[in-house]
Amino acid sequence: MKNASAQFDLFDEAPGYREVPRPAPRKPRQQHAGRPDVWDDEGAAHRLEETGRYRVLRKLVPRPIVPRSESPFPRLAVLVDTETTGLQHAKDEVIEIGAIAFTYDDDGTVGDVVGVFSGLRQPSDPIPPEITRLTGITDDMVAGQQIDMAVLDVLIEPADLVIAHNAAFDRPFCEKLTPSFIPKAWACSVSEIRWADLGFEGNKLGYLVGQSGFFHEGHRATDDCHALLEVLARPAGEGRAVPFAELLRSSARSRVRIFAENSPFDMKDQLKARGYRWSDGSDGRPKAWWVEVDEETYEDELRYLRTDIYRWDDAEPLTMRLTAQDRFRATG
Repeated sequence: MKNASAQFDLFDEAPGYREVPRPAPRKPRQQHAGRPDVWDDEGAAHRLEETGRYRVLRKLVPRPIVPRSESPFPRLAVLVDTETTGLQHAKDEVIEIGAIAFTYDDDGTVGDVVGVFSGLRQPSDPIPPEITRLTGITDDMVAGQQIDMAVLDVLIEPADLVIAHNAAFDRPFCEKLTPSFIPKAWACSVSEIRWADLGFEGNKLGYLVGQSGFFHEGHRATDDCHALLEVLARPAGEGRAVPFAELLRSSARSRVRIFAENSPFDMKDQLKARGYRWSDGSDGRPKAWWVEVDEETYEDELRYLRTDIYRWDDAEPLTMRLTAQDRFRATG
């Protein structure tokens, strides 16, 4: 039985949704006699930063939610994050899903948040202690909880793009929850953005949030979605590029997955050094080293395999051409 108090759903003016009011402006503290200056926390932060000896992190405040009809941006994306009982989608279960719908335009400008979803779910077996330690989600929190799939579908179905921070993990779990995720174009904010080129030291969400100047309460699904949205929307690097714009361009490209089947065993280190990953065949993919490349570099990669790995000019390794609708599926 669903506990309505633990789940909130906001999306335009559909029945059952409620609009969250915009936060009221903070009132300045009153000036007291003998105290000529009113405390200005943001001004103090700026002064510290201007010395060059301090870096101040601001607490991340979620964006206000506006009705879809009031946002002038034509496209709709949904950020999703799942918390699960383990890493294997075939046997583990979702215990929490968070999603944030936001508008954008074709140039990659982030518009408005127009919907938020958060849902808990009781799994078949008790939550492993290590998962509770990582997520803070306990058996008591999920007892009797079910995710309202009808409400989640309302959020997902109109989306032009679904984004996850490690889509190869989240997509299979999401598709098990509801078929609304299956036909969607997916983008991965871990693998499809060159974070190092934008000045970041890593692609874990904690690094990205901290280096963007924020801190937040991590590891709960909706909180992580709010944090990722701010990182994607905030210009970064020397060129002040917007990460979301790069993600949009990258996800629109067709890519080619190449399986170096029957490659010589003594070439495994060379393949690994070039970026190939091993598939043991358990997820439906061929048992082989594989790599994913842009279509324009496919001929170069094929030439490399024929020359350096197979040493046979007519070698034809298995290839799969992938679009955003195909990528990050459990079986390729």
